[in-house]
Amino acid sequence: MTTGFSSSSVRFADYFVICGLDTESGLEPDELSALCQYVEASRHRDGARGENLGADEGENFEQSPLRRTFKSKVLAHYPDNVEWNPFDQDAVGMLCMPKGLCFRTQRDAEEPQFHTFIITREDGSRSYGFALTFLEEVRSAQICSAMQTLYHMHNAAQYDIIQQAPPTPLHIRPQAPPLAPPERSGPSPSRLQRFNSYDITRDTLYVSKCICLLAPLAFQSACRKVLEQLHRAAISAQPPPLPLESYVYNVLYEVPLPPVGRSLRFSGVYAPVVCQRPGAAELPLFDFPLADVFLLLGADNLLQLFTCALLEIQILLYSQHYQRLMTVAEGITALMFPFQWQHVYVPILPASLMHFLDAPVPYLMGLHANGQQDRSKLELPQEANLCFVDVDNHCVELPEDLPQFPQRGEFLQELTEALQRFNLPPEGSATPIPHRPRPRCHDDKRNGNVGVAALDSALLRENATIARLQALVKKTGISLEKLDSKEEADDGKDMKLQCDPDEWWTQRLNITVREVFANRFAQMFADYEVFVIQPSQDKEAWFSNRDQMQNFDKASFLSDQPEPSLPFLSRFLETQTFASFIDSKILHHDDEEHAHALRLFDARVDKVRMLNVRTPTLRTEIYQRATHIEEAERAIEARLRKIDHTALHPHLLDMKIGQGRYQPGFFPRLQADVLATGPSSNKWTKRSAPAQWRRRDRQKQHAEHLYLDNDQREKYIQEARNLGTTIRQPKLSNLSPSVIAQTNWKFVEGLLKECRTKTKRMLVEKMGREAVELGHGEGSITGVEENTLIASLCDLLERIWSHGLQVKQGKSALWSHLLHYQESKEKKDTPCTLGPPPGFIQEQERRKSDAGCSLPLLKVSLIQDMRHVQHMGEIKTEVGRARAWVRLSMEKKLLSTHLKLLLSDHELTKKLYKRYAFLRCDDEKEQFLYHLLSFNAVDYFCFTNVFTTIMIPYHAWVIPSKKLGGSMFTANPWVCVSGELAETGVLQLPKNTLDITFECQNLGRLTTVQMGHDNSGLYAKWLVDSVMVRNEITGHAYRFPCGRWLGKGVDDGSLERILVGELLCSETEERLSRTPPMQPSPGMMRRLVAISPNSKPKLNTGQIQEGVGEAINGIVKHFHKPEKERGSLTLLLCGEYGLVWALEQVFLHGFKSPRLFKNIFIWDFLEKAQVCFESAERQQQQDENWLSRARLFCRVMRAINVSPRNIGKDGKFQMLVCLGARDHLLHHWIALLAECPITVQMYEDSALLKDHSLVNSLIRVLQTLQEFNITLEASLIKGIGL
Repeated sequence: MTTGFSSSSVRFADYFVICGLDTESGLEPDELSALCQYVEASRHRDGARGENLGADEGENFEQSPLRRTFKSKVLAHYPDNVEWNPFDQDAVGMLCMPKGLCFRTQRDAEEPQFHTFIITREDGSRSYGFALTFLEEVRSAQICSAMQTLYHMHNAAQYDIIQQAPPTPLHIRPQAPPLAPPERSGPSPSRLQRFNSYDITRDTLYVSKCICLLAPLAFQSACRKVLEQLHRAAISAQPPPLPLESYVYNVLYEVPLPPVGRSLRFSGVYAPVVCQRPGAAELPLFDFPLADVFLLLGADNLLQLFTCALLEIQILLYSQHYQRLMTVAEGITALMFPFQWQHVYVPILPASLMHFLDAPVPYLMGLHANGQQDRSKLELPQEANLCFVDVDNHCVELPEDLPQFPQRGEFLQELTEALQRFNLPPEGSATPIPHRPRPRCHDDKRNGNVGVAALDSALLRENATIARLQALVKKTGISLEKLDSKEEADDGKDMKLQCDPDEWWTQRLNITVREVFANRFAQMFADYEVFVIQPSQDKEAWFSNRDQMQNFDKASFLSDQPEPSLPFLSRFLETQTFASFIDSKILHHDDEEHAHALRLFDARVDKVRMLNVRTPTLRTEIYQRATHIEEAERAIEARLRKIDHTALHPHLLDMKIGQGRYQPGFFPRLQADVLATGPSSNKWTKRSAPAQWRRRDRQKQHAEHLYLDNDQREKYIQEARNLGTTIRQPKLSNLSPSVIAQTNWKFVEGLLKECRTKTKRMLVEKMGREAVELGHGEGSITGVEENTLIASLCDLLERIWSHGLQVKQGKSALWSHLLHYQESKEKKDTPCTLGPPPGFIQEQERRKSDAGCSLPLLKVSLIQDMRHVQHMGEIKTEVGRARAWVRLSMEKKLLSTHLKLLLSDHELTKKLYKRYAFLRCDDEKEQFLYHLLSFNAVDYFCFTNVFTTIMIPYHAWVIPSKKLGGSMFTANPWVCVSGELAETGVLQLPKNTLDITFECQNLGRLTTVQMGHDNSGLYAKWLVDSVMVRNEITGHAYRFPCGRWLGKGVDDGSLERILVGELLCSETEERLSRTPPMQPSPGMMRRLVAISPNSKPKLNTGQIQEGVGEAINGIVKHFHKPEKERGSLTLLLCGEYGLVWALEQVFLHGFKSPRLFKNIFIWDFLEKAQVCFESAERQQQQDENWLSRARLFCRVMRAINVSPRNIGKDGKFQMLVCLGARDHLLHHWIALLAECPITVQMYEDSALLKDHSLVNSLIRVLQTLQEFNITLEASLIKGIGL
């Protein structure tokens, strides 16, 4: 896609370049690419020979001279330099002929090959190259002699190898060449004969040559025609009408860029060339055939590849054809409109830059296949987050956990129908030749061609039935002749298009597909502007704090999106692609091209909003198809029917006598003096001046609006472009070891910066949410967003571990390193003394823990965590195991510790990594581990929440009260553990023990423990302090406080209790974390209880009201979060300072003191009130509304009382509050109880329930729960028949 071109250029082309063999310097091996091929070949050779590397690595005598690569050079370029686009000789030479020079004989004739390439400058702007490569006869006797000499040396080397090989019986038939390719077959005399194919006396030697146009815009079709006509003129027996210089001069200096929204025609050597440029309201210029992309990949594969590009996954294209690589890469990036690829973009990677595949950054690169290399033998530095596209074989290998594109099914259906309108198979084709509709057959009276109208008339005359039908039709007043003539007129109309039918077909297909893709983004981001966060401070402060600033309200945007779209959108919002798009929205004074793309997209979005004006919100799964296709087609058709501008025709130049002499079959070096400068006056330059002034005026207005001078503005624009990016394209010149080392150093710095940014982003997100949740210490971002951030961190770790690998082993570099470490440690630890396995707790240790609240420590072990992951049968791949290990380490707050231990084995690190690798840069490695250490400040459940079906061992301890240890206790206790995902059922504790180990499916975060006993034996009373439960894999320990008796005739007579848990900070964490874990700010009730010396402080009415308010506020905030980010509702209802506790304070306030030796509970008061409501006298005095509420209250009370559970009076009160909250009845019940006569008897005059204003205030607060659908955990209402 055309982006970031230089606004200074108004010429169609900036340079004309000739590349090829420099006869003066002779044959120079292309050392880097040759070495690459040599190392690749040596991997498949015999080990003995593979180790024996001589000094002639680049020469590689084992390879045929006609198969070797030689250095090509830029022979000439015209003009010498252009101010707005300095000529980069190394880059152009390397990309014009990425393989270098190729030699062939007359037996290996090849057709000219066209390919496009791109040069990305440091500021992100681009220049396009269009190259035509062809074979040309070698006319230098020295070069031919050198090639003959190389063959003699090659044959001698091969003969020596054969002589050294052990004798084996060979049945040689000299006439038959071997079937296997020569580079892979073993040496034999048949190979010698085959490679001894160049004889200077009888063979003609050919060498590749390239002519190239460099242009600011990608007019691929027009440039191809220009180059093909120039080549045809050079090899034609008849000289062209004018010298070649005239045509090159015309293209360089006299053909302008078409103005926006206009078409242009100029003259080639033999035929006119037409190009057109989209208008301001159309999609940007794109001139590559998307039909080829769909035929090569198919619609389904292309959509998967498109998803990978949007999510900034590393993409490697692989093909034998350079043009296919470029077409696929440009096609994918063009379809991303209005977004732009922000990372390394090298659609054609020269052989000498193979080391760049080691780049630990997102990239989109194209790798040329040599036609003999199997994909399975292609070793890539890292594949954990790689999308590998085998273009020629219709194959896309995707990374794991790739989310689906939103509304993928409907989108694919729309795309399929669009392709079928153009006769393209949506599944692609093995032979990528577009099935374009054949032109209509015209009556030329030759070769049996008969016009359609004539054919129809002949059929009508010959068939009697059809003739009668024709007569009938004529009676209605319709003439078939008129229809025929109209059809002919339509044909004539089609012929007025000033381009080939194939070109028009391609243009229509391109715009149709692009409109379908653009419409998807317009629908998905129709309301994005609402969520853009404009900077409140000045631009200087905004830029200096850019890394910490959020430019888009992602959480609010995601909460408005359909559920199935969230996995994709949550990841896409985290990309640099999206961040840069929003930055350019904020800094809309960026360059002209960015402003145009934004204006165009915003106009599309406005139309979508107008169509949806009646819907209250855009959160809908209704699929809306593209509506701009016909309008876009009409705009293109209008430009092609009537050409807006015609350039000057080529003409004779002022050349000296003898210049421009025609040499048939040979493309000459042109006359530099006549091509050095353009004409002194050029109307196109003048025409462009007002546009340039208008552009400057707009920039000036932007600068005034932002109160910036030009220097500041340029600085901000440059920073905005470079924000979050490292290298757009590798430097294609001076590929010395020092330059390669400098490039890798930039990668190291980039990785460290990315690590710092990611950790800060994750911590701010996590801490920000915890800080909001005042009153509950459970803040967490579970669900989609947390998964997205952690998956992004896993990707970063894989890229760090794959940077600078010596030898790739497996798809995950991190897991491979861990396996090496595990193997080395297990070898060292084999002869160890007998003892318990790691993490094993002996019985004596357990018994010690019975009396106190401290748990026996889990052993911290990197190897043990690896074994946990290895035993998980659900994970089948190395990448999956590495990610599971990272998640487990993060949940245990051991990620930094484990990785530090892993990297402390310096010998192993040196063995696995090259010197420049990130993991061998000590200072950066230390900073990296320090950043990861900051994750210890927050709690993650990224392992527990993701692997929900695995079996996990748990350990539960019942801790009796220290005062009455329960040594006389005779009953049989049991526990039942519940979590967010499941519950265990009843677990009987073994005899004479207070703990139990059990294994069950992942319970998730633990919420409640039900515990009780069977009331058997002589002493069946038990004072329990708390219950502790620990996940033996993650190490998370939960404390379930009790502090109450279980037994008949003591406390409230309960034989079982429901305990609500809280997560403990482990001792391991306290020892290993340098940063104390973050605690939420305490609410009012926490502050009050912390200050009060008594365990049950007496609260005044103001404090009780505030306690109720905080409890209700916690529930309201719970329901205002996205569903997947909510914590435990049970904790908010029944936990410390939850709703049950708050209402308990309401009922306890002013409760009359009980008589001596007798406790009176709130449940006693409620039972008396129930009796009162059920009395006949009371019922006769009230209206129907009161009666229905009273009956409902009594019904719930009866259901709780007849429950088979022995939960005691306080447990019953808790159940009543939970059921009242679920059914939205609490405010009705408070009103009933405040008016009940029993309240007058059992409460003092100062009680809260007797103050009508306070009761009314309490009722209003409780009414806020009516709008929420409260679902209770099964353990809270077990046994209730309501």
